[in-house]
Amino acid sequence: MKKFLGFSKVERALTVAGLGPAMLLGCAVHENTQLAAYLPAPSYSVLVPFPAAVAAPARPRVPAPAELVTSLDGITRNFNGLVGVAVTSIDDGWTASNVTASRPLPQQSVSKLWVTMTVLDAVDRGEIRLDDPLTITRADFTLFHQPVAALVKGDVGYTTTVAEIMRRAMQMSDNTCNDKLLRLVGGPQAVRDFIARKQLGTIRFGPGEKLLQAGTAGLAWKPEYSVGNAFAVARSRLSPAVRLAAYEAYVKDPPDGAAPASIADALARLYRGELLSANSTAWLLATMDGAKTGKARVRGAVPPGWLYGHKTGTGQDLGGRTAGFNDVGILTAPDGRSYAIAVMIGDTSRPIRERQLLMQAVASAIVAHHRPSGSMMAGGRPSR
Repeated sequence: MKKFLGFSKVERALTVAGLGPAMLLGCAVHENTQLAAYLPAPSYSVLVPFPAAVAAPARPRVPAPAELVTSLDGITRNFNGLVGVAVTSIDDGWTASNVTASRPLPQQSVSKLWVTMTVLDAVDRGEIRLDDPLTITRADFTLFHQPVAALVKGDVGYTTTVAEIMRRAMQMSDNTCNDKLLRLVGGPQAVRDFIARKQLGTIRFGPGEKLLQAGTAGLAWKPEYSVGNAFAVARSRLSPAVRLAAYEAYVKDPPDGAAPASIADALARLYRGELLSANSTAWLLATMDGAKTGKARVRGAVPPGWLYGHKTGTGQDLGGRTAGFNDVGILTAPDGRSYAIAVMIGDTSRPIRERQLLMQAVASAIVAHHRPSGSMMAGGRPSR
C-alpha cells in the first residue's frame, strides 16, 4: 500500500477543532531592508532567484487526459489576460495545464503557503512549538488586509499562540500575522531556503509584504504607511507614469513569481506527505479547508460531497488591471481521489466576476472529467 496522507472532511474538521493529530498555523511577510534593491532596474533574480538546479523527485510520467487538457485550453485561450492553469492528479501523477502554466506569475498571498510550510518545518525539527506564545503589537502592523489589528489594544498588544497566528494568516490572509511568522522563522531567506531544500521548482519568495507592495506601487517603504490609509494616500500622489512603470515591471518579472505547474506539484507533494511530517501535513490540509477567502473563485463550483482546501492571492489594481488574482488548493472527490489546482491570473482588466467564472470553469472541468475510484476502504478512503 502506498503512503497515503489524505483526510476526510470529518477528520480535517476534528483536526482543526484540536481533536485530531494536527494543529493550527499561518503565514508571514517581510524584513525591513531598503527598497532600492527591489525596484526596477536591478534584476529581481539577484534578490529572489529561482532555485535553478533543483527539481522535484522524479515520478513516472503519466499522460494527462486529453479531454481535460482540451477543456483547460478552451477555458483560458480567449480570456483577455495572462492566465496560467495547472491541475495535477495526486493519485495518478499526471498534470494537465495550459501553455502559460510554466511561466512565473505574481503569487501575492498565495506565498503565505511557503511561510506556513517553513514554520511547520521548524515545528517538525523541534525549533518552534505550536503553542508557543506570540504577541502582535502596533509596531508589527503592515498594510492592506490585517484584521488582527482590531485585537491589538494599547501598548500591551495581542498575545496568542503561534498556531493561532498561522491560522489567521492562512484562513483570513492576514498580512500582519504572516509578517510576524516570517520574522519568527528568520525572514525571507529562511523561506527561500525551505523552497530550495524541498526542491519545489519555479517558486520565488519575495522581500515581504511591505517591500513587495511598495515596489509594485512605485513607492519606497516608510513605517508610517502601516497606519490608517497612509499607504493609499502616498500611492495616489504618484504620477501615473511612475505607477504604470512600477506595475509593468512587477508583472513582467515578479519577485514573488511562481509557475502554476510548480505550485500544483508542490501541493500534490504536500498531500502525499513528502514535505512535512504527518501531523503538520494534516494540520495544514485542515487549515486550508477552513479558508474564509475566495468563496466565489474555485470554491464557487465545488459540488456537494467534494472538498476544497485552498489559498487565495490578490494583487494591487491600476486602471482596472489587477496584478495577481489567484486560487490554489486541493480538490477532493467523494471517493477520496484528489487534484492539486493552481489557477493564476497574472494580469487582467476583465471584471472580477469573469475572473471568478474562469476559476469555477476549471473546477467544473475537473469534476466533469473525474472517473470515480471503484474500490473504497473503510472510512471513505480510496484503496491504495
